[in-house]
Amino acid sequence: MMQNFKMSSLFLLLFGLFSFSLMAQNGGIRGTLLDDETGMPIPFTPVYLNNGEYNALSGDDGFYTIANVPAGSYQLKCRSLGYDSLVVDVEVVAGKFMTVNLNMVPSAEQVGTVTVDADKEKAQNTVRVSVVQVTPKDIKRLPSTGGEADIAQYLQVIPGIVFTGDQGGQFYIRGGAPVQNKILLDGMTISNAFHSIGFFSVFETELIRSADVYTGGFSAKYGGRSSAIVDIRTRDGNKKRTAGMISINPFVAKALIEGPIIPLGDDGGSSLSYFVTAKHSYLNESSKLLYKPILSREGTAVSDSTLPYSFTDFHAKLSFNAANGSRLNAYGFSHNDVANFGDVAKYSWNSAGGGINFRIVPGAAKIIMDGTLAYSLYGSNFEEGDGSRERRSDISNFNANFNFTYYMGLSRELNYGLEFNSVGTDFAFVNNNGIPIGQTQSNTEVAGYLRYQGRFGNLVIEPSLRAQYYASLGEFRAEPRLGLKYNITENIRIKMAGGMYSQNLISSVDERDVVNLFVGFLGGPDQQVFRITGYDEESQSPVYEATNSKLQTSIHAIGGLEFDAGKHLVFNVEPYIKWFPQIIGLNRNRTADTDQLQPTYIAEEGKAYGLDLSGTYEKDQLYLYLAYSLGHVRRDDGLQEFPAHFDRRHNLNFVGAYKLKFKSLPEDLSAEERRRRTEYPLELSLRWNLGSGFPFTQTQGFFTNYSFQDGINSDYITANNNPDTELGVLYSDELNGGRLPYYHRLDFSATYTFDLGRYSKLLLNASVTNMYDRANIFYFDRVRYQRVNQLPILPALGAVLKF
Repeated sequence: MMQNFKMSSLFLLLFGLFSFSLMAQNGGIRGTLLDDETGMPIPFTPVYLNNGEYNALSGDDGFYTIANVPAGSYQLKCRSLGYDSLVVDVEVVAGKFMTVNLNMVPSAEQVGTVTVDADKEKAQNTVRVSVVQVTPKDIKRLPSTGGEADIAQYLQVIPGIVFTGDQGGQFYIRGGAPVQNKILLDGMTISNAFHSIGFFSVFETELIRSADVYTGGFSAKYGGRSSAIVDIRTRDGNKKRTAGMISINPFVAKALIEGPIIPLGDDGGSSLSYFVTAKHSYLNESSKLLYKPILSREGTAVSDSTLPYSFTDFHAKLSFNAANGSRLNAYGFSHNDVANFGDVAKYSWNSAGGGINFRIVPGAAKIIMDGTLAYSLYGSNFEEGDGSRERRSDISNFNANFNFTYYMGLSRELNYGLEFNSVGTDFAFVNNNGIPIGQTQSNTEVAGYLRYQGRFGNLVIEPSLRAQYYASLGEFRAEPRLGLKYNITENIRIKMAGGMYSQNLISSVDERDVVNLFVGFLGGPDQQVFRITGYDEESQSPVYEATNSKLQTSIHAIGGLEFDAGKHLVFNVEPYIKWFPQIIGLNRNRTADTDQLQPTYIAEEGKAYGLDLSGTYEKDQLYLYLAYSLGHVRRDDGLQEFPAHFDRRHNLNFVGAYKLKFKSLPEDLSAEERRRRTEYPLELSLRWNLGSGFPFTQTQGFFTNYSFQDGINSDYITANNNPDTELGVLYSDELNGGRLPYYHRLDFSATYTFDLGRYSKLLLNASVTNMYDRANIFYFDRVRYQRVNQLPILPALGAVLKF
């Protein structure tokens, strides 16, 4: 197997090097679309020659390539929402690529059909099954919790994604647990992207360029996870002037500064820019002052009538952009989070990392190379109030990837690349029986991939193949994947995607736990993995069988229908199924650390299937979005099949946003002054979420949980009468046989924008989370026989100053 992998990797590398020398008899044009005022790239915009026979769509970084164009004279045309249309005369030379950067001038007149045309062109020419593209504009349309818009809040409205709670909640994507979902920041793997208070991520909304959320069926470019991918990319700093932002609200305060070191000239050329941002949450202090009367109510899931959460995030980035489209970015971050529950427990984690990513654009070749070199550290610690049990986890990630894109023209391209990952883990855990479980391990993964995408008439195809070698396990995987789309008409498209996926990273979280603050990571099984095949009535114990592989695997199959009901209304329907032949978990209930009958690693099977529907209406200043998910998530531990604790049968989200103006702008304003004014200063937005209840295992009874730590000398009679003796719970034999009540919540926010100067604006925000104060259950404390609810109504006022 190793020999096959080496041959595959050598072929990909030689093919990439050889392709740099390829020249065609035709020529091509490439460049970057830039905002003339800020130098920022303009993404997802159609660029075409003459009447559109040769065309391209700019990427999220504004870069476009039109290849295989016959030599001759053309008009290069471009139009984008909010910008004046642009027409440039160009001369295409055989065997050469011309660099034509387009500086788009912001327009006072905004034509919405431009965006509609761009979205439709993208939908018709790319497969993009089970992927949602998120921009800061999308995130800010949602009601902002505490006045702070965040991608963590937007992820909750994407079909197929389930969020389990406001405090310590986790994201589950179409049946995949958090450890089965990879989150990338500029190509770097992020081990924990969400703070303990579930409204906020570690990402700064103002710095996100775009994010692709793949809920399944992703191509061979991505690997190392068996369920989903969230790929987030940050923008560059302002290339023309120093700018910034200061924000404050009851939840968070933050500041951003950005600007040029080498400014981008009016005639283009190279530039060097930066940004630095800091964000701090003082909710543990502000909640005492502002929300104590609300939080002191019985059943609210807080500590000492406060929200005991605080966090601090830092991000910095330095960006060099060359005139021909080549670039080099260096970036770094630091995140830390504390949830202090006083005498009960304290949970904290911190992470730091940095890296570089680059793009190389050769002079005349059709190949463009990009890559990432990054390193990150993450450590978490959970302390019991009495110090009785240790829980600690550290993980380091070094990842390097090199990608090649060969542009063939006519909406066809070939991608291939190599990826190297080195993961180190150090895990220590003491279970409820006092048995220590730990692992220190280093793992190496090497992968190569090949992906083709092209349109042939009405058919768009995207076959791909990933070759992945897990060196620490000595296992090789060849993972074929396929995406298809057929344009039935201009407005109706059917699609499908599927493939094989795998990973070796394991989480210490038991999928049967409803509330999880501490999440530990293990690099992979360092012992034999066993599967339960039955139950021995005589010995009253499960029967185990060794598995053939230590990998966790999955198979995805997804269908879909896209329907454009006019220019402003779009529907998407996707049925899906995911099979998980092997999900590996930690046996946290061992009663002895050397008992061979109690293996450390247990394998289960699983499946997730359902139907996701969404509809989006956008016209002028009105935005409406409706998403519904019907989902089933099942697990089979060898003794019984049961619903996973995050199995939410029905999930409905509605989002509405509307911008209002109170008077028209003066007619005598110049075009430049008109586009700097905010014509619609008031924006109203709301979100309503309805979700069916999560499953739980019901209670049969209670008992005195005495440990007999003194052996035959233990005084169990006195212990039975001692109120300090821990009470044990007898659970039903049927796992997750009960259901919690339905969840629903309404959030609302209003934002008013004041124009203070040429670049300065003041935004005032008023928001209400859980507007009608719904008492949504979080979990039920069985021992105290007490219901614990999610967060109550939380009003907030915030202000943002941009300059």
